[in-house]
Amino acid sequence: MKAVLCEAFGPAETLVLAEVDSPALKAGHVIVDIQSCALNFPDVLMVEGKYQSLPPFPFTPGGEFAGKISQVAPDVTQWQVGDDVFAACGHGALAEQISVPAGALRAKPSGMSFAKASGISTTYGTSYYALKQRADLQPGETLLVLGAAGGVGLAAVELGKAMGARVIAAASSPEKLEVARQAGADDLIDYSDGELKEKVKALTNGQGADVIYDPVGGPLFDQCMRCINWNGRVLVVGFVGGDIPKVPTNLALLKNCQIVGVFYGAFSGRFPADNEQNFAELIDMFAAGKLQAIVGAEYPLSDYVEALNCLSQRRAVGKIVVNV
Repeated sequence: MKAVLCEAFGPAETLVLAEVDSPALKAGHVIVDIQSCALNFPDVLMVEGKYQSLPPFPFTPGGEFAGKISQVAPDVTQWQVGDDVFAACGHGALAEQISVPAGALRAKPSGMSFAKASGISTTYGTSYYALKQRADLQPGETLLVLGAAGGVGLAAVELGKAMGARVIAAASSPEKLEVARQAGADDLIDYSDGELKEKVKALTNGQGADVIYDPVGGPLFDQCMRCINWNGRVLVVGFVGGDIPKVPTNLALLKNCQIVGVFYGAFSGRFPADNEQNFAELIDMFAAGKLQAIVGAEYPLSDYVEALNCLSQRRAVGKIVVNV
C-alpha cells in the first residue's frame, strides 16, 4: 500500500510517498481502508519534531481519518466488514490503510461525507472539551475565538453558538472572517492591525470577553489577557503563531481570571467515558444541523506536501483534507 513516511524531522518536503507493507490484523483491531485523512497543526509539528509526543522513525503522519472497514479480528464483535467509520489515531492516517483498536472507532453519520467525517474527531473533540469542561461556557456569555477560520477555531465558533453564547470571531483577513460569519459568528474582528484588545473592548462596552479561545499564542496572548472580563477564562489551546507566550500573572490577579490549559489528547485518554458522552452530544448537534464540519480544501494523496504547507503557512480555512 502507499503511505507517506517521515524518516527524519524537517519540513513537509522531506517526507516521501512510498510503498509499504499493509498492516497486519491483530487481536482487538480492525483494518480500515482510508477514504479521507484530515490534517491538523499537530501533524506539522510532529513532522518537524516539535510536538510533545513523537513516534519512532519511520512514521506516517495524519492524526484522524474516515474510511471503510475491510478486515475485522475474530474477537471483535461491534464492527463488520463494510462499516463506514471515523476516528482519531495520533498518527498513521496519510496512508491507504490503517490498523486501529476496535474501541477507537465511531460510526460515520450516514448523511456525512468521508471528507467531513475525517475532520471532526480532533477539532470538535478539542473545542467541545475546551468550552464545556474547561471553560464551563454558559448561555449569554461572550466568547472570543482567535484563529476563527482554522479547524479548531471554526469548530469553537459553531459550538459557541450552539451552546448559546455570543461569539466574536477574530482572524487575520476579511476572507477568513467571512467563513467565520457563515459559521454563525455574531461579530467579527480583523486583528492583522494589532488592535485586538481595543476592538474587543469596543464590542463589549469595555468589559471584555467572558471566555477567550486561543489556539494562536504569540503576542496575541498578551492582548487576550488585557481584554478578558472579570472572572473570565482564557483557554490555552495551541501555538500556531509560533511563539509560546509568557504569562503576565499580574493581569490574572487584576482581572480575577483563570488561564486554563486544554490538552484534549490527555483528557480523552484519562476520561474515555466523558469523551464518549461529549461525542454523543456532538453527533446529536450534527444531526440537528447545528454543526457543519466545514472543509476548506481537499487534496489527493500525491499532494500531501501542499496540504501540510497550507497548514504550516497558516493559509487554511476550515479543515484540510487529503482524499486517499
